[in-house]
Amino acid sequence: MGDSFIRHIELLGYEKRFFPSQHYVYMFLVKWNDLTEKVVYRRFTEIYEFHKALKEMFPIESGDINTENRIIPHLPAPKWFDGQRSTENRQGTLAEYCYALVNLPHKISRCLHVVNFFKVRHDDMNPVTDSQIKKPEVFLLPKDSKKNPTDITGPIVLQTYRAIADYEKSSTSEMALKAGDMVDVVEKSENGWWFCQLKNKRGWVPAAYLEPLDGPDESEEQEPNYAGEAYVVQKSYTAVEEDELTLKEGDAIEVIHKLLDGWWVVRKDETTGYYPSMYLQKAGEVNTSVKSELRNRGAPPRRSTIRNAKSIHRQGRKKISQETYRRNSKKYIQNQRNARGNSQNKANVIIEKNEPEDNKPKAQPAVPPRPSKDLILNRCTESTWRKIL
Repeated sequence: MGDSFIRHIELLGYEKRFFPSQHYVYMFLVKWNDLTEKVVYRRFTEIYEFHKALKEMFPIESGDINTENRIIPHLPAPKWFDGQRSTENRQGTLAEYCYALVNLPHKISRCLHVVNFFKVRHDDMNPVTDSQIKKPEVFLLPKDSKKNPTDITGPIVLQTYRAIADYEKSSTSEMALKAGDMVDVVEKSENGWWFCQLKNKRGWVPAAYLEPLDGPDESEEQEPNYAGEAYVVQKSYTAVEEDELTLKEGDAIEVIHKLLDGWWVVRKDETTGYYPSMYLQKAGEVNTSVKSELRNRGAPPRRSTIRNAKSIHRQGRKKISQETYRRNSKKYIQNQRNARGNSQNKANVIIEKNEPEDNKPKAQPAVPPRPSKDLILNRCTESTWRKIL
């Protein structure tokens, strides 16, 4: 058993390839114990052969001796002809298989057979292609469709972005860029690191180094939310730029603007500033060891720190100043206070109006007048008027 082991395997989707002939490969994001993340591609026939060998290595855990002892998950055999429909429909089963595989006892999940199968191969980073044949079609599995992968109806066209400056990678999981490179974005992580592919290369790239082709602004960027979302600082950070905030681990803050470059605008009391989103955790969420390990990474660079950035757009990207954030934030907080004050005052007025009513003596019922003699004689029985008159 080697030192390396897999922390998590996530099924991203599949590719329809046309070289050397049409076939399908599944895309897996493999997260290792050294915090590296690699995308690997495997045919289902390979996966099934791996599964059969794993069962032979662990006959007890595979249920070959006693079915009641089986803990290795089931995996259906490949069909005689695997078309797109079967590739697509199998995704749910395959995602569950990977989750169960990683959570098996360490003697299985960390054995060399598992580790070697999911290691990056040469053709994972440099797939064999032919420039005369059409590019592979990518079918990503949407995060909200994990439980029902059959919702995917067609290929998802990956968004193409342009690099605005040279970027030198600082780890093996990243990808170097040259200004002007056109990359396809496979995954946009909210921490500001995007997984991209450039021809035969793949890796993580800072979102700040990329710009959309149709305009300077991101159509997916959210609007500020001055109501704020409660978050807790999980890692301290000392401000480097004037518009950033210095916060300590354990500080309670509010996120008022989530930006795609991974630097969010946060509010501490009435002060606002940028802070790395990867050092924050939503209030009430459980802090896992995986999340803690990921925070040991460096925050992605900010666009304002990039030198020699060259955009193809004449107009610059829209940017809200921290003064505007602070002013709008204070205005929102003050409006909320006024609204609460007005509602409290209305409640007090209602109570004051009710108090005099409660203190008034209750009205006594009126005593009816004594009936006249003629009325008694006309309406009462003889026994009654004899007693009264």
